[in-house]
Amino acid sequence: MLTTELVRRGARQHAGRTAVLSGDRSLTFREVDEWANRMAHVLAGTGVTPGSRVGLLVDNGLWSVPVDFACLKAAAARVPLNARLSADEQARMLRATGVGVLVFGPALAERAADLAGRVEGLRLVALGPVADVEALDLLAAAGEASSADPMLPAAPEDPVLVLYTSGTTGALKAVVHTQASYAAVCANILANLVSPGRDSVMLHAASLIHASGTFVLPYWIRGGAAAVLPGFDPGSYLDALARHRATEINLVPTMLGMLLTSGAAERADVSSLRTAVYGASPMPGPVLAETMELWGPRLVQYYGQTEAPLAITVLGAQDHTDPSLAGSCGQPSVDAEVLLTDADGAPVPAGEVGELRVRAPFGMARYDGAPDLTAETVTSDGWIRTRDLARSDDRGYLILVDRTSDMIITGGYNVYPREVEDVLMAHPAVSGAAVVAAPDPTWVEAVTAFVTLRPGARVSEEELRDAVRSAVAGYKVPKAVHVVDALPLSPVGKVLRRALREPLWAGVSR
Repeated sequence: MLTTELVRRGARQHAGRTAVLSGDRSLTFREVDEWANRMAHVLAGTGVTPGSRVGLLVDNGLWSVPVDFACLKAAAARVPLNARLSADEQARMLRATGVGVLVFGPALAERAADLAGRVEGLRLVALGPVADVEALDLLAAAGEASSADPMLPAAPEDPVLVLYTSGTTGALKAVVHTQASYAAVCANILANLVSPGRDSVMLHAASLIHASGTFVLPYWIRGGAAAVLPGFDPGSYLDALARHRATEINLVPTMLGMLLTSGAAERADVSSLRTAVYGASPMPGPVLAETMELWGPRLVQYYGQTEAPLAITVLGAQDHTDPSLAGSCGQPSVDAEVLLTDADGAPVPAGEVGELRVRAPFGMARYDGAPDLTAETVTSDGWIRTRDLARSDDRGYLILVDRTSDMIITGGYNVYPREVEDVLMAHPAVSGAAVVAAPDPTWVEAVTAFVTLRPGARVSEEELRDAVRSAVAGYKVPKAVHVVDALPLSPVGKVLRRALREPLWAGVSR
């Protein structure tokens, strides 16, 4: 199945129904499809041809979905840029992927102009009128363009998305997804996470360029709607849930924690909510327990990567009610093969830690412009090495242990940061925790913790170290615990351990 054909199918089947809601405006399926066709013709007029790369610097809004579909209709691969990244990072991304046209939102006009000065030959296309920036007004031009579908030919192997990973562990990598693999992502979500119908509404507050955006197409082909918020604000998010009568939401654990600490979750009207999907980073135990108490068995967890979105494994709503599954990321999705291996690629027995590998139709085609990295990551028989460490129980449930690159070796013993972080997060004073290695003349690497505290809470370093000591082996106890105002987060809400670790190792060989 081709992604473009799924877009056409949804438009035909649900033409007059509401597809996108944003603020006080909305678009029907027919309107989204026609705007996508018009925009595709305009993009072609700027020099976009089949196989071209189109950069997107666009915040969540009414036009997010039509623009994505326009790239499909133009047979181009979209290259989304996270607006929170620096101009240097964004320019490097544009150059590396060969982007010639950048579509941007008016609020990001200054950054777009900066990028045009950094990337030779970059043509700017604005989603509306902008002042003091030389750019084509896409909406105005599309209003004069043909609404007929360009009907350009497409093949399963054609790239449709070149998406940079969130970069929690090092240099950014550009993942290529194709007509076939992105259609398989849609099927994966429908088979494992949600089953939307014509009365379904998914509320989007996280950026549509990452996990949240993968839910658009599954709802599109089933006749459901996307309610798109400009961003995440704890004070208004759950008000929007009630206003739109959202049936499903998708959040990262950081967002759920913010809803709880702000008090918004406790007072929210969630009567319309069927499923709260979460993923992208581990869920702290106290946050999960409090959410379950307030909202009941509505939570569904996925584990996936940009290289294999969205769900490699799933922990279902009923699984969340089983205390023995605390800390599990679930069982393999029905359309995924999962294998835990040692360093040589040999399978490890149940209960032992191994690197998680996945083979699935929704796996990436390759890393863009990085054949050596692709060869290191994708085996000759199609297994993607996730670089994540996990173990399984005798029922096939998986427990993620950590990233291979984040493992601490102290005095010859392996320490997985997440295990220590989970203990720290269980302390009532702690709202966030990150554990990294610091240089140590005796132990080579010393377990070091950074924590944030709940509003009004106070706790000593020794009390936190004692809490860890009571739960895990002595060599896992942090040598130091630093209380900080905030933990560094990636653009998709993952804690950036490397941002904490690298200053500790400045000038020191690791």
